[in-house]
Amino acid sequence: MQFNEEKAPNKTGVVRDTRYLDHIPGPGHIESPSRLEAIYRRLDQPDAVSLYTVIPPRPATREELAWNHAPDYVERIARTAGKEFVFLDPDTGTSPGSWTAACLAVGGVFALMDAIMREEIPNGLALVRPPGHHAERDHAMGFCIFNNVALGAHYARRVLGLARVLIVDWDLHHGNGTQNSFYRDPSVLYISTHQYPHYPGSGRIEESGEDEGKGFTINIPLSAGMGDADYSAVFSQIVVPVARAFAPEFILVSAGFDIYAGDPLGGMQVTEKGFAVLARSLLDAARECCRGRIVFCLEGGYSLKGLADGVYAVLGECSGKRRNGSEISFPPPTAAVTRIIDRVREAHQDLWPVLR
Repeated sequence: MQFNEEKAPNKTGVVRDTRYLDHIPGPGHIESPSRLEAIYRRLDQPDAVSLYTVIPPRPATREELAWNHAPDYVERIARTAGKEFVFLDPDTGTSPGSWTAACLAVGGVFALMDAIMREEIPNGLALVRPPGHHAERDHAMGFCIFNNVALGAHYARRVLGLARVLIVDWDLHHGNGTQNSFYRDPSVLYISTHQYPHYPGSGRIEESGEDEGKGFTINIPLSAGMGDADYSAVFSQIVVPVARAFAPEFILVSAGFDIYAGDPLGGMQVTEKGFAVLARSLLDAARECCRGRIVFCLEGGYSLKGLADGVYAVLGECSGKRRNGSEISFPPPTAAVTRIIDRVREAHQDLWPVLR
């Protein structure tokens, strides 16, 4: 289904809300409100503010959260509301405003999806916290409380009535929670690029789904030190061809900016131009497959400069202002990433002939 750019609105939708700043996971915690403050300051600059319209979030309900999480776990998080600090796991804690922020993070994704389906906006960025892709069915993990993107996929299936959803996860860390949410489900294709070996330890090529979901999880584990050319090659040779073959009706992106060169938690070398290319490739796929329906949801990213520059690069692509020029070229990818691409092709070519 082709995307009609002439009829499309020209401003992307951005979910932002000061209540996301009320989630404070602990003194000195690296996943702090300053992350969003840096992004919001950048989006308030004159060259950015005209590119988007703000979409207000709404809180997800307990019933909606239970699509992906155990009801008793949802209630456990609800009971943290108003409490000074509750320890959830070695990396994750809550403050008095965390329950509200976490519900609004999920509901912010829902609000963007609704606005896109109503054709009020062409696409969207959910600039939310806490992040979500490590959150499992019954426990918090790795700074994440509820799995925002996984719940977005459930929303697409249950509420919007869509048959196929693609989740692309370019965060530095493997999205174990998202993978486990749909490991046996062929209606949701999960593709992850991530530094490996690294936290949380999952994400091997051999982890490819089970039962009817076999082949609908594609893990692309990358060595530390890979940069723009390597990521561009992975997306052009694996991610986008498989996306087109799957023909999703909506694309959700776990957009982690911790692959930025210099991020304190990572070892990758992606630059602002690299983020623009990744976003552009997925936007093009969305226009071709699903009327441009795509939401980029903030996950990790702990360099304030990397967050601000990376989000602005993605916003520029979403809004159609391809600020780095009409074409962006990189030198050839490294031999190391070529070997990884070959291994992924071999592992998945039976189900995905486009990889042969």
